[in-house]
Amino acid sequence: MRYPCRDRATTGGRVALTLPIAPVQPITPQRLQTRRHCVRYCAFSVAAKASFQRQGPPLMAQGTLFIVSAPSGAGKTSLVRELIESLDGIQVSVSHTTRERREGEVDGVNYHFVEVPSFEAMVEQGDFFEYARVFDNYYGTSRSAVQAMLAAGQDVILEIDWQGARQVRQQLPDAVSVFILPPSREELERRLAGRGTDEHAIIARRMRDAVDEMSHHDEYDYLVINDDFTTALRELQSLVIARRLTRERVSEHHAPLLAALLG
Repeated sequence: MRYPCRDRATTGGRVALTLPIAPVQPITPQRLQTRRHCVRYCAFSVAAKASFQRQGPPLMAQGTLFIVSAPSGAGKTSLVRELIESLDGIQVSVSHTTRERREGEVDGVNYHFVEVPSFEAMVEQGDFFEYARVFDNYYGTSRSAVQAMLAAGQDVILEIDWQGARQVRQQLPDAVSVFILPPSREELERRLAGRGTDEHAIIARRMRDAVDEMSHHDEYDYLVINDDFTTALRELQSLVIARRLTRERVSEHHAPLLAALLG
């Protein structure tokens, strides 16, 4: 079959282009069913698009607050650092402190370094989820900073001890708490001993503090034993991902999609 070209003319009048035409296929029951499926799919696509336009894009779901505690030497800091590097949408809350900044530390990254009067003013205003005085210095977790991150859909990790964890859970009972344990007392003592330059009395004190911290493990939702670092990291990742897949959080984040699917 020939189709005339609309843009060019020749001696005969018009240029003809020869195009192959596929033979007409008979409409079989199978093809008819396929066409009906396409019609239903297109109708659903139009309805879903209309519902999406009415209700807007996915909503910003509230983030989850994770409390992570561990005795010194259990590997908490390293695990948390790798966790936030391996997953998007999760960060560690930066605590406030009145102690002096050490060499290499960055304000707003390692801590928010503030003067004692500023810290005490924040305490009076109720701007800390938890705070404590350790020797001559204050440490605290800012309520407003954590709530802002959670409201923005970010998951937030608090690295605090069992006392701070207890204070936070009283105010936010939906927080997910995780306690990291060493594989054995012998391995913990080996880690606490470090390079072997500390006196035995110092190591013994560290062990007593670690045992006291571990005695509160039964106050937490989850326990992770850091025997193998990769396995422990994978378990922490699984906890975060599972929390993101709860019915409540998915329903909140994907409300337009669910409305389109059910409408």
